[in-house]
Amino acid sequence: MTALHKLFHGLRTFAADVGQGFFEITHNGFALVGLATVFCVLTLTARPDLREIGEARLMSWLQARQESAVGMQVELDAIDRATAANPQDLPKQQAAVAYWLSKKYKVAPEPVSALVAEAYETGQRVKMDPSLILAVMAIESGFNPFAQSPVGAQGLMQVMTKIHSDKYENFGGKLAAFDPVSNLRVGVKVLQECIQRAGSLADGLRCYVGAANLSEDGGYVEKVMAEHQRLKQVAAGHSVPFGPPATTIKAAVPAGNEDHPAGDKVAALSIS
Repeated sequence: MTALHKLFHGLRTFAADVGQGFFEITHNGFALVGLATVFCVLTLTARPDLREIGEARLMSWLQARQESAVGMQVELDAIDRATAANPQDLPKQQAAVAYWLSKKYKVAPEPVSALVAEAYETGQRVKMDPSLILAVMAIESGFNPFAQSPVGAQGLMQVMTKIHSDKYENFGGKLAAFDPVSNLRVGVKVLQECIQRAGSLADGLRCYVGAANLSEDGGYVEKVMAEHQRLKQVAAGHSVPFGPPATTIKAAVPAGNEDHPAGDKVAALSIS
């Protein structure tokens, strides 16, 4: 019994020594980790450039892990490139217009909502009725931001990009013609100049479509004004039928007037 007692005591002492050693090692290890953490925090605080590098590498690693998991490239900021807005976030008047246009032209309400909001903001800035801007956009392209006529009128407002390339310089270059908001702003500027030059809204619209020197405009002014009135009624809260669907034809630039202001914009004309 004495031998067994001594053996048990020895084992207990050994276990106690091992436990104490393990505690001291882990305690010292935690202390070292804590010191290292404090040192890193102080270093990153004193060197924001190192912190930025570290954050960038961490984000890159996390993104690579996510791309590997989902099997495709991940761009968390891609939403910033989207021309879209929640129609429920718009004022009641603008939301009504957005939903109406969405249904009539069979386009998603979110991008239309962004364009409606931009038309109202731009219209207020340049003192132009936003319903007129949207009506021109509707007749010109049916809200297709990639539309192009045979003679080179491009985008939502069907602006002649080559002729008005100087205006697109303010938006980074001619390719901005296919950015809906940039095209809208340039188109409004061109329309504004046409109205000022022609002296009236109807003549300004004829100028805009390139039909100022033609005997008729293919019904363009009538169609724009009809859509303009419908949109005003929608904005006022009335129930408005969609009206006849728009089809498109092209106006011709008068011979010899390729550089004339009246022929600087050949766009889609809406007829029934």
